[in-house]
Amino acid sequence: MGKKVTVFGSFVVDLMGRTPHLPVPGETVKGSMFKMGPGGKGFNQGVAAHKAGADVTMVTKLGKDTFAEVALQAMKELSMDSGRVFFTKETETGAALIMVDESTSQNEIVVVLGACNTITNEEVESLTDLIEASDYLLTQLETNVSSVEKIVDIAYQKGAKVILNTAPVQPISETVLSKIDLITPNEVEAEILTGICIDSKESADKAANWFFQRGVKNVLITLGSRGVYIATNEKSGIIPAYQVKAIDTTGAGDAFNGGLVAALSEGKDLWEAAQFANALAAISVQRIGTTPAMPTREEIEQFLSNHSDKH
Repeated sequence: MGKKVTVFGSFVVDLMGRTPHLPVPGETVKGSMFKMGPGGKGFNQGVAAHKAGADVTMVTKLGKDTFAEVALQAMKELSMDSGRVFFTKETETGAALIMVDESTSQNEIVVVLGACNTITNEEVESLTDLIEASDYLLTQLETNVSSVEKIVDIAYQKGAKVILNTAPVQPISETVLSKIDLITPNEVEAEILTGICIDSKESADKAANWFFQRGVKNVLITLGSRGVYIATNEKSGIIPAYQVKAIDTTGAGDAFNGGLVAALSEGKDLWEAAQFANALAAISVQRIGTTPAMPTREEIEQFLSNHSDKH
């Protein structure tokens, strides 16, 4: 076991229907398959890190309803610590309605964040002891922004390293950016945040400098099939992605971020950690679903040893 990791973020139940084509307004389409399971960026990342071997405490917020059971059951099956999950009677557990076109793999998603969008300042403050005992905090932008700002501030004060995955993308205050140890946007999010289109290493360097000027210590931009761009104050470069046949790329970014924090918590440097995270994401896209697609530590090690000559 490496150092302690707290993952703070969203939980939603994914309700996924596959269909021959996506319906137009007013049309009913017969689907071919339905799947329901745990999801949400925060939860996916927490599960990915946990299954990859990290010592993770997952923090999210659920309603008092049947969908909450989906989260608690998944955590129980994976032997994850659920002692820091918040509950509310005021609103429902989050849900995502996902329609996938079987022929093109295009999807349409409606996310109703529900409970995990109502995390209060008091609830976040109750996590101070957890954060104090943690070396890393991994969070995203899928819970209410006030809760992210508050948890980042506590982590910064307590000396935990903050990793911010900027999804779903929205403006981030300079106050928050100045407390970030590592920011992990994908290329689209990086462009929206910095205004710089990322189509080369040079443009990625420019985007990284934009973050550096605002106090972010390290920058990692995922480039899809092109790999991962990394910039620290020492050097910058691109690590190629593993070439695999993707079946379902939903949750690939979450797989990557969970793998990244797991590897960092074991003392790997950012470059090694990104390689490990690349492997985790490469395995996950060859499977259907988000949380269920996250590989075990053994599977990641096996993949890395099988592909050691490819890098």
